[in-house]
Order: sequence, then C-alpha cells, then structure tokens
Amino acid sequence: MDKASDSKMREKTDARRHGPADRLLEALSVDPAESDTKTAAALRALAEEVLFLRGQEARLSRSLAVAEALADRDALCPVFNRRAFTRELSREMALSRRHGASLCLVYIDLDRFKLVNDRFGHPAGDHALKSVCRLIEASIRETDIVGRLGGDEFGIILSHAQKGDAELKTEQLTECIGDLVISAPEGQTGEPVALGASCGIVQWDGQMGPDTLIAAADEAMFRAKAARKKAAE
Repeated sequence: MDKASDSKMREKTDARRHGPADRLLEALSVDPAESDTKTAAALRALAEEVLFLRGQEARLSRSLAVAEALADRDALCPVFNRRAFTRELSREMALSRRHGASLCLVYIDLDRFKLVNDRFGHPAGDHALKSVCRLIEASIRETDIVGRLGGDEFGIILSHAQKGDAELKTEQLTECIGDLVISAPEGQTGEPVALGASCGIVQWDGQMGPDTLIAAADEAMFRAKAARKKAAE
C-alpha cells in the first residue's frame, strides 16, 4: 500500500473514531482507547445502537404528533372534531376557573343546509360547509376555538368573553352567513340557496361540565331557531 492510500485509510479511521458514537461515549466519559480492541468495538457498536434507537424514537414521536393532530381534526373542515372540541372546552373551563375569567359557548346550526344537499348534491353541501367554516374563522379571535359538532353544526369557545360580547359576535356571524348564497354547480340547474344560521349562546356558570354546556348551548340554539321561524311567518 503506498503512502497516499495509507494516509486516506487513517483519515477514514480517524473520522469513524470521531463520529457521533465516539462523541456519545466521550459525553459519557468512556474512552474506547483505554480498552482492548474487542471491547472498544463493542462500546462503539453499543453507542451506535443507542443513537439509532434515539433516531427511531424521534421519528416515532413526530409520526405520533401528526397522527394525533389528524385525529383531532374534522374529516371535512379544518377545525376540531367534536371529541377534540369537547376536550378543548374542558381545558378552557379549567383555565377560566383558575383565573376567574368568563367563558361563553356559541352553538351554530345552519338554516336551509339540507336544501343545498337535496338540490345540488352532497359535494355542494361540502363546499357550503367549508365556506361557512372560513367565514367563522375569519370572524373570530386567534384565541377562540372552533369545532364542527355535527353535520351542519359548529361550536365556538369564546374565552374571556361575557354573554354580551358573544351576542355581538353571533350577530356578525349570522349576518355573514346569511349573505352566503350557494349556486348550482357547473352543469347543474336550480335556484340558488341562501344559507342562514341560528345561534345559541350560553355563558358558563363555573359549574357545568363540557357536555352539559354543549347541550345547553344546543338547546339555546333551538330556541333561537324557533324564534326566527316565528318571526318570519
């Protein structure tokens, strides 16, 4: 072997000896050079296995985080599903209780959404839901939390908000959703459908659990929907 080849081999050996495995051993105050060749090789192999397992753990943690995020999201709209929304509501209740802050829950049910599905088909209904979701997200604060609670039902958690604040917000949302008109998709015919929304508001009393609060807001929404229908007669 010539001197150049010998020099390159030594450089490769030195690089291996100063790789991640050796740095790990150095951090553990373990010097393979103080051991015989067989033990030194075993120590490096063990360090490399530790590093490999660390990498695997990091990759699995990232995959788990992605899976958890997907499990929390609604299948259609980019908001929380009902399970995740209920969990977030429970957390917000705990924070409100700890800091003595107010909290309101808004329950939204779309008007004439079934007509969209019946007249134009479910793809048009999906488009309508996504449009409503965008309107809601554009109308709330970054700290507010949105979830899809059912087919055409949405919930909004308004932290640090009194009922009067929530009423102003729902008036704005009702107006925005009322301006949303779903037209016939390309290749179809039919009269456009103007959506609407009925909203129920409940201010948390500090005692109700998340499911009870959601049920109370749902009931308030039905009362609001009935009042809207009566007013329209």
